[in-house]
Amino acid sequence: MSDGVTETEEGLRGPLSYHNFRAYLVARFTMMVGQYAMMLIISWQTYTLARQGGMDEFAASGQLALIGLLQFLPLFVLSPFSGLVADRFDRKTVSRLTITLQFACAVTLAWLTYTGAIDLVWLFAVAVVLGVVRAFNGPALSALAPNLVPKQILPNAIALSSIAWQTGMIVGPALGGYAYDAMPALPYMLAAVLFLVGIAAITTIGKVPRSPITGAQRPIGQIIDGWRYVIQNRMVLGAITLDLMAVFLAGATALFSPFAYDILEVGETGLAQLAAAPAVGAAVTALWFSFRPLKTNVGPKMLWAVAAFGVATIVFGFSRSMPISLAALFVVGAADMFSVYIRQSLIQLHTPDEKRGRVSSASLLTISASNEGGDAFSGFLASILGPALAVIVGGVGALATVALWSRIFPVLRNTRTFDPPPELDEELPEEKLQERTP
Repeated sequence: MSDGVTETEEGLRGPLSYHNFRAYLVARFTMMVGQYAMMLIISWQTYTLARQGGMDEFAASGQLALIGLLQFLPLFVLSPFSGLVADRFDRKTVSRLTITLQFACAVTLAWLTYTGAIDLVWLFAVAVVLGVVRAFNGPALSALAPNLVPKQILPNAIALSSIAWQTGMIVGPALGGYAYDAMPALPYMLAAVLFLVGIAAITTIGKVPRSPITGAQRPIGQIIDGWRYVIQNRMVLGAITLDLMAVFLAGATALFSPFAYDILEVGETGLAQLAAAPAVGAAVTALWFSFRPLKTNVGPKMLWAVAAFGVATIVFGFSRSMPISLAALFVVGAADMFSVYIRQSLIQLHTPDEKRGRVSSASLLTISASNEGGDAFSGFLASILGPALAVIVGGVGALATVALWSRIFPVLRNTRTFDPPPELDEELPEEKLQERTP
């Protein structure tokens, strides 16, 4: 219900003044903590089981490549359809169902680890299920956020959402690493509890305004319509593919397990620290933007941020010192968050609401290609060159991507503000954004 305060009387309220957005943040944070705690331990168990089974570090890195591939393939196949699901069906319901499936995965892995029945086959099977779940979860949650606040404060809301995301990435790996050191099944147990909290938070979100799908009525036509928009919009296409190539090539995070186990020799505790370091840098950057939103020269700054990401990745690859490695990874996370903040703001503000689910699915597909696909590529490269050299080569590739994309997509280096084109300069009425009081 409306509180009687209008924008013209007292100005725009902050994102946290909306209950729907607060509940969304809780759900996003708890889901990310549980998800990243699970992902770290799945990677660690895969690598250690392979090493303990007699594989050398090259062959064990190949198992990490397989884990990444098994998570990426479902995303690759299903993402076009999952975007349509996010646009055609209630995004809250889709989000709630996908978090429930993640809960089931956590319970399964907790039981298998506790009973000592965990093996590579089970880890690979759960990786496939998580890939399917994330294919539908990502577009639904991403498309939901812009409907919860007025357009003018969307960049602030994106920054806060990114804080929840990155803080989850900090807490998740640290929680997973330290909890695993106490009891191997504990990370999965804690993840299950966090997923339950996320489900409850999503349930409290009230009615969410949205725009109906326009244009082609057949599902395949609607999918094609969404992808056509991505391809034809040079801003959206350039921003999405810049992240795709840079992170795909410079996938240092995929190789934390061999670095912790063989190169730096820091064990589970060091693994947690390595995984948390880039997320700390990312969270600090997101927190800064939540108070000091970026307003000028957004395109050039995004390109410079990706370049810094590549340089820091190269430093991490060369390092054999834990403090230097942590510092390099802090910069990796800060630079990545800088570019994520700009990219997500540009994509959301340059996309009509009725296409946001499908555009988010295209974005998710590239993110998955860069993350899970990048994990597979980095693992494969490490199985040939070794983990350290694979990271260094990836960092060089990220720098080459920046140079190339600044020429292929001049709109990126020429974009100065987040302002959307005039035809998208519409907002949902303030009354429709009021939350349901629980």
